[in-house]
Amino acid sequence: MIYIEQVTKRYDGKTVLEVPQWRASEGEIIGLVGSNGAGKTTFLRLLLDLIEPDTGEIQIDGKAISGSDWKQFTGSYLDQRFLIDYLSGDEFLDFIRTIYGLSRAEAEQALTPYRTFLPTNGDANKYLRDLSTGNAKKVGITAAMFVSPRLLILDEPFANLDPPSQLRLKQLLRDLHAATGATMLISSHDLVHVTDLCDRITLIDHGKVVTDAATSDETLEELRTFFGEVPDTAAPDEAAPDSTA
Repeated sequence: MIYIEQVTKRYDGKTVLEVPQWRASEGEIIGLVGSNGAGKTTFLRLLLDLIEPDTGEIQIDGKAISGSDWKQFTGSYLDQRFLIDYLSGDEFLDFIRTIYGLSRAEAEQALTPYRTFLPTNGDANKYLRDLSTGNAKKVGITAAMFVSPRLLILDEPFANLDPPSQLRLKQLLRDLHAATGATMLISSHDLVHVTDLCDRITLIDHGKVVTDAATSDETLEELRTFFGEVPDTAAPDEAAPDSTA
């Protein structure tokens, strides 16, 4: 489904990402892990055609991402820039349903499993800009998921969520995959969530793919050893969380 070949990205003459080859097959759930600033967000932004690579090729379903076909079946949420902050959560979700061509009845049915995940009570009617980082993220993640995408891309979805919301999100992701067989790419620095949810792990460090292997006890041990040796230092590419739900 996803094809990456000889991709590099540079800023100010410095190579921040270099991926000679990477593939994702239909239906895989892949965890993208690495320390802050390792290049995970750059990887996802390239994949979503938000920035252009300096070299190389990225394809989805055999077509260059410079086209728009893949956008019709892709759901994604990287950060709050994906939101429209002067809308309420319900208004934003209604906007998303129009983009994907869902009727109000279809959208309401599709949103039913997410109602216990979305902000409730007074927060339900607040502008997105007035919500906590965690509650705004819940709306953004829901917007990416309720349209039943064939490809789902989420950057640090568990950060800024309280433990019950993290567990609820993990179950929603499992349910979505069981129902649709969607290909999922989930970036996180939380090894527990990623190894519990994903059937393959890609480790990025200093802009390069260090490990790309099926999830197993051996893979988890390798990752724990790796992160025990590498300090987790914040960098402009991926800022540390600043608030909770």
